[in-house]
Parts: sequence; structure tokens; C-alpha cells
Amino acid sequence: MNPVTPIHTVLVANRGEIARRIFRTCREQAISTVAVFSDTDEHAPFAREADAVVRLPGTSSVDTYLRGDLIIAAAQRFGAAVHPGYGFLSENAAFAQQVLDAGLTWIGPPPAAIAAMGSKIEAKRLMRSHGVPVAPDNTVESLEVVGLPALVKASAGGGGRGMRLVRNHDELADAIVSAEREAAAAFGDGTVFVERYLESARHVEIQVLADSHHNVIALHERDCTLQRRHQKVLEEAPSPAVDGDLRVRMEAAAVAAACAVGYVGAGTVEFLLDRDGNFWFLEMNTRLQVEHPVTEAVCGVDLVALQLSIAEGHAIPAALLVEVPLQGHAIEVRLCAEDPFNAYLPSSGVFHTVAWPAVPGVRVDSAIESGSEVSPYYDSMIAKVIAHGATRADAVRRLTTALAGATLHGPTTNRALLLQLLAQLCAVDGPGGPGIDTGWLDARAPGVVPPPDALHVAAAALALVRARAGAFPIGWRNNPSQPHAQAVGDHVVQYAFDRAGSLTTLIVDGEPQTLDTHTRDSLSRIPTAVVGDTVYVARGAFAFVVPPRFLSPDDAGRAGSTVAPMPGKVVALLVAVGDQVVAGQPLLTIEAMKMEHQVVAPHAGTVSEVYVQPGQQLAGNQPLLQVAPA
Repeated sequence: MNPVTPIHTVLVANRGEIARRIFRTCREQAISTVAVFSDTDEHAPFAREADAVVRLPGTSSVDTYLRGDLIIAAAQRFGAAVHPGYGFLSENAAFAQQVLDAGLTWIGPPPAAIAAMGSKIEAKRLMRSHGVPVAPDNTVESLEVVGLPALVKASAGGGGRGMRLVRNHDELADAIVSAEREAAAAFGDGTVFVERYLESARHVEIQVLADSHHNVIALHERDCTLQRRHQKVLEEAPSPAVDGDLRVRMEAAAVAAACAVGYVGAGTVEFLLDRDGNFWFLEMNTRLQVEHPVTEAVCGVDLVALQLSIAEGHAIPAALLVEVPLQGHAIEVRLCAEDPFNAYLPSSGVFHTVAWPAVPGVRVDSAIESGSEVSPYYDSMIAKVIAHGATRADAVRRLTTALAGATLHGPTTNRALLLQLLAQLCAVDGPGGPGIDTGWLDARAPGVVPPPDALHVAAAALALVRARAGAFPIGWRNNPSQPHAQAVGDHVVQYAFDRAGSLTTLIVDGEPQTLDTHTRDSLSRIPTAVVGDTVYVARGAFAFVVPPRFLSPDDAGRAGSTVAPMPGKVVALLVAVGDQVVAGQPLLTIEAMKMEHQVVAPHAGTVSEVYVQPGQQLAGNQPLLQVAPA
């Protein structure tokens, strides 16, 4: 019998929603919790919820959440077991070994298993030797052998970071340099490799669970095909593309992969699946996945609780060894602070109001609450929203209700895109539909942001008018006059009130609106909130910035210059004063939220001024350089 060592305290070597999710299970099991936090995260919800906190001085990941020595010292102080969450040090074999060497409990797989799967290059060689299907030539770094299209990938990471798609030979060198830089910043390891990119494939992964008593099981599959730039957007279980026979074969391959490395704990084996039912090993994530809640929903388990139990030395529950349930359908979407209608640029700032409706079957794992600030230093994901229903359509309906009914007053999010995807998911990827693959979303630009209708614009303007009027009568005048005008965003609303405060005139962008009972009732039902110079409408579905009456000298002085689209750091300056550029030519590269973003020339011309330098930290809308038109 293996010894059982009870866990009394858990330190989560992570942040945000995953720290809160782990804390939740710990509280349910009367286990005390310790949070580590960077200076940026001092007031974050996860830090407030922990029973004890330890500061990691600094703001960047390298100075804080990647400092294994500081984290281990904090765990020793409290005698805490260490749960790594995902990202950061979660798949760092050296860190796992250091935790064990310090006499602490590691809530994760053995360091040797992490090391075996930590290098994607070596992992695929190992899997091939154990009979797990592996795509041909995908561990060879010669592009001539791999062929095109090819994928440059970070050997030590995931989540789409350090990954570049190459479709012609001329792109390879730049793709490798960029991927190496991004991988080093995100994972502390800039090693990359090149593999063949499989077109029209689905991304299907198997959740595995293993204990120290030599039991290994599969908890069915998750479908993570809906991705943008190799980052998952929507995950679901079970996969609509997997039948019973295929499920058995994929689960057998996943269990073989786990056995090959002597795995213990929760892990995920990822595969690419083609339309003919062939599948190939992609990688193994030796940690908890972001999308683990959909497996919890359909299997009726708590994966974090199982991780804790296995780390204590217990065996997998006997009922799961006999049969793993598969009930209903679950879908998860990742809510991110980014603008999908503007090249997915990250956004940061304060969320003034965050509120979620109570919807049966819906769970929200959120990093933020009202008053939370989203910084540019970490990942852009701010919440996971999970819905479980009897069918796929049922889960879609519940998830749509929760997303649409949420109040999000703050930075731009991808909510509108998620709602668009849910609206077409069953039709596009259901029976009779064309189906999707990992490149489906990237091949279909989101287009333009869904525009507000006239009543939303009017509601914004009237909310601002009422907020500014305070206790005084709205728009009251002694004599008849022309309607008042109020600008909100790019719109102008003209209005007039009678002496009783009733609206008598409403003109939106030059179009008169009929003020009948339906219009007045609809206006009164549209929720609005005025925060500073921004009016939020329809629970944050639309945000209108109120333009200033007078242009400041600073704004006037930077006319014609490019500005930082988000807070971040300059990692590469690609032009100099005097250079001739064409419209769309990359000018510099900014790193924000662990991803790199290029700023391009707005028009052809000559670079006349450069205001920044490599390594400089930027504020949003900060002038970068000026291009004098040709």
C-alpha cells in the first residue's frame, strides 16, 4: 500500500480564474489556501479570497509567477502543497523536482513525466515508439522534409504562444525569430521546432487520470476545434465528430501515452482528427487544462478534488475504474479582454461593473469582479463560461442566455463574437452542416462590430443628459427652442423635453424617431450606465465614448502619428527616420498579454518622427511614430 499523506494547506502557484477555481475546491474540503501575487495583482479577487497571501515583487511574469525560488520559499513558510494551475511553471519539470526536494507535496505528475512530454520534439518520438499514432515527419526541423504549409511551434509551451503558420519559404526565418521571442517571454524557453501543418483537421483531446496505484483511465474527449490563431475559443464535450468506436480507439491511445511516461495525476492527450476518422498525437499537457470544466460537467466529477486525492496517495475512486459516466453536453467559451473586430487587439483597464445572471446549468469561473483591473502583463482571458444541458442545443441556449445577460462595463471583450459563434454552431457543425476545422475561424474574419440601433444610441445620449442634469429639470426652457444636441461616440442625438420632463423630440443621426408607446417603453427598458466619459448600454454590449468639447493640445500635436493600440512593450522597431514605407507595412512590434502585435503604416509615406525605442513600456494611445504622407 502506498502511504497516504493528508494535505492541509495548498499554495496555488498561479493567478486569476484558475487560482479561484482551485481555492473553491479547497474550501469545500476544509483545506486552507495560500495565494502568491504580483504587484499588479495585489487587489485581485484571487488574492483576496486566499487564507494567506505572499507578495512576489514586480509585475512581469519573469519577475513574479515564474520565480520558482520565491514560490517554494512561500510554500515552505506555510507547509503547503503546491498546485501549479496551468501556464507559468505548471509544466516545468525542474520546478516540480525542486518542490519535491524541498519536502513539499507536488499536486501534479512526476517530474520525469513532465520532462518526457515537455519537449514536443522528444514526446512525439516517444509516442511513436509506443504505438501511438503520430503524423509523419512532424519532428523534423528541415522545411524541405516537412513540407508546406508548416507550423513553427514552441517546444516548451502551448496556448498558441510561440506559434507561427508558414505557407511559403520566405516567411520561415522571420516566423522562427518571432516565435522564439514570444516563447521565451511566455515560457522562459525559446526553443522552437517546425512541423507539417495538417489542413482541415479537428482538435480533439482525451482527459486522462492516473494514480500511484498503477490505475490509468480516460474521462472521454473534449473538442477544441474552434480556435483563432491556435488559441482555443470554444470547447465542448462530447465531440460532435466522435462516435463510440472512435472514442474507444482514441481513449486507448491516450491511456497508452500516459502509461509510456509513468503518469500520475490529471493530464490531457491532444490529437488531430481528420474527416476520415484518422487521428495523430499532437502533444500531452501534463497539467489541468483551461477547458477541464466541460469534462467535469458531463462526467460528474471534480478534477481538482481528484488531483488533491491522488497527490495524497489515494487511488482513483472505484466507481470511475468500473465506468466513467457521460451525461448530456457541455460547452465552454473563453471570455477575453480583446477586440475581435479590431485584429483581436488586447484591451486593459478597470471593469466598473461585472454581474452574471443566474441561469440553470451555467457555471462562471471568473478572474474579475466589479472594480477589477485588467493589466497588460498577463493573459487576456478574464473568465470561462460553461453551460451543461441534456443536448448540444440546450447547452448553446443556456450559454447564450448567460453571455447576453451579463453586465460587463469596462474594457472591450470578445462577447459579441462568442454570441455570433454560438448562434451558428449547431447549423455549421451539426448534421448536414459543412463542419469546422482548426483554421475555420481564422478563415472567416469577424467583420465589423455589430452596430447599435437607433434606440441604443438614443438611450446612451439621454442617460448622459440625465446624469449631467442631476436634480435640475431636463432641457427645460421658458420659450420654445431648437432641440438640444448630444454627441455619443460617432453619433449625434437631438432631443427636446416639455416642462413636465417628457420627451417630445428624438432625432438620431438626422433620422426622426416616432415617439409612440412602444418606443418610449423600449427606451425605458434599455439598461444604461454613465462612467466618466463613457456610456455603457445594454449591459455593456455597446460603449459610447463622449467626445470632448475641445481638443487638447496633446491630441492636436500628435495628429498624423500612429498610436499604441494597447498598453504594452516595444520589442522591435522595424523602421527609422527617413525610411520610405507603403500602406500596411509593419513599423514596430508590441508585446501585450503574452502575445506580439504589429503596428502597420496607415498610409504610404516617409517616417518623419520616431517617439519610442525597443524595450520601452507603452500606455494605450501613446504616440509611436509619424508617417508623413507621400
